[in-house]
Amino acid sequence: MCTRRSRLRYLTRTPSFLEEQYRMSSSNPLAAVCQMTSTPDKEANFEICKQLVEQAKDRGASMVFLPEGFDYIGSNRDETLQLSENLEGDIVSRYNQLARKLGMWLSLGGFHERGENWEMDRRIYNSHIIINDQGQIVSVYRKGHLFDVELTGKGVSLKESAFTIPGPSLTPPVQTPIGKVGLGICYDLRFPELSLALLQHGAEILTYPSAFTVTTGAAHWEVLLRARAIEAQCFVLAAAQVGSHHAKRASYGHALAVDPWGMVMGDCGGVETGMALVEIDMQKLKDTRRDMPVQQHRRDTTFYCSLD
Repeated sequence: MCTRRSRLRYLTRTPSFLEEQYRMSSSNPLAAVCQMTSTPDKEANFEICKQLVEQAKDRGASMVFLPEGFDYIGSNRDETLQLSENLEGDIVSRYNQLARKLGMWLSLGGFHERGENWEMDRRIYNSHIIINDQGQIVSVYRKGHLFDVELTGKGVSLKESAFTIPGPSLTPPVQTPIGKVGLGICYDLRFPELSLALLQHGAEILTYPSAFTVTTGAAHWEVLLRARAIEAQCFVLAAAQVGSHHAKRASYGHALAVDPWGMVMGDCGGVETGMALVEIDMQKLKDTRRDMPVQQHRRDTTFYCSLD
């Protein structure tokens, strides 16, 4: 069950009379930030995501955010590569159809996309796909910062670059029904340069679909998301993986939605599949930026490079 973390309005997993009244009275769009436990079973994962998207549609959401690895999380390198597809493959085609059928925008964070030289090098991209309500892919961001980390004594050892190609560039923020969305993925969260670059190109919402480890999630997940929201004065939406994917891997969970003041609007906890349905109030963003005009106070690049 997603829990209340602030005085700001957000909606829990179970619809209620009050929720229905709210939907009818609010003019602000709603975003569904989802949490799930992917396994190597692609069909089972799709059914879970489909149910989440359908539930979000029933509850009035305009856009649904699914986490990194929504398609699957493999139990080893060979399985991860074997299960991968390209953007024209079955999995993305099914999400295109689902978006078109329901008239929903989808953020698919962390798709295992086969690289251009797949037949030769067997390497993939970690790709964040935005699909519009007509079932069309309107943006693809390929993860730029790869998670190569060895935390001695903490049980975390991952080398994403062993089979993943780093993305070549950022992609411009995408205009959606809930606002202008800037795309990142998981480990990108640790690099504020990325969020500030997206801000400078008009981002109003930053999104970091993730599969944070339990160790790094407990230490850094919320504080990093709130920091990105505060410094960029943006909404931050972070769908997440939760629980045990297989014998070798588990994720922290706590899919979060944060407002431009850094207040947590929704938290899906660290146990189960679910969603936080949150209001995207652009007046709140405008008020925050007006009252504390950080972007106007930012110096030109020569100031920040003056120590070089």
